[in-house]
This record gives sequence, C-alpha cells and structure tokens, in this order.
Amino acid sequence: MQGVIKAVCVSEKKGTEKRPVPEAHLTAHHGVDGDAHAGPWHRQVSLLSYEKVEEFNRLGAAVTDGAFGENLLVSGIDFRSLPVGTIFTTEQTELRLTQIGKECHSHCEIYKRVGTCIMPREGVFAEVLRGGTVRPGEIMRVRLPDGE
Repeated sequence: MQGVIKAVCVSEKKGTEKRPVPEAHLTAHHGVDGDAHAGPWHRQVSLLSYEKVEEFNRLGAAVTDGAFGENLLVSGIDFRSLPVGTIFTTEQTELRLTQIGKECHSHCEIYKRVGTCIMPREGVFAEVLRGGTVRPGEIMRVRLPDGE
C-alpha cells in the first residue's frame, strides 16, 4: 500500500493551524524541525488522509492544507484503518504509527468555525525512526507491523 504526500505543514505554536511549506526536515526521535509539536514524545508527526479532508470540504467547510494541525497530508492512505506500529517510509524517512486519534481538550479553530473537527477521530500520530527531508509529491509506503 502507498500514498502520495499532498502537503507538508508546520506551525511554530501549539493550538494553531499549520501552514504549508515546500519541504520539511524530520529529525529522528524528535519530529519536524521548526514545528511546535516536535520533541521526545510519541506524537512527533501528525498525519491525515487527504480524502478525509476532501469529504469534510464537501460539507462546506472550505479548509486548507494544515488547517487541522496535520504535518503530513497524504492521499491514498486511510490512516485510521491501520494498526499502531505500522511503518511509513518515504525516500529518506521512516515513521512508526504510535497513536490513532486524540482527545480534543480545547476546541481548535476549525471546530470554532464549523462546529466539528475530523482530526480527533481521523488523524494519527507517529514517531520519527529515520530522519530526512519530506516534500509534497513524494511517495509514502506502508508496512504493517510484523504478524499482521
């Protein structure tokens, strides 16, 4: 299974929408350089399915890349359907899925504007196992955990 990275996004401050960038560097065991969520924890990189955002926009939301706080927006992969431990690889990087969904403690800007948000139920999080540069247009490959 594989997908295509549609957008790479960062934000300097937690709780804000991320902005698309032409590329980003991922550091092993840290996350996306320059992103507020980087650090030594299990949610170093956030990923979201491009198709889920498109569905949301068909409801009239008109959100842009990074609006849900996702670092990587990827077409062709239904992240929510994959088990924790799944490995994602690009040309230079390797990530491991660590968490599916998240609890929304204080509603994000999208929720305040539209009344709902897909990131808590559709977004996933990963840790960086091998760092490198990621760019829109790159292929992301999926490898299920051993035994599945």
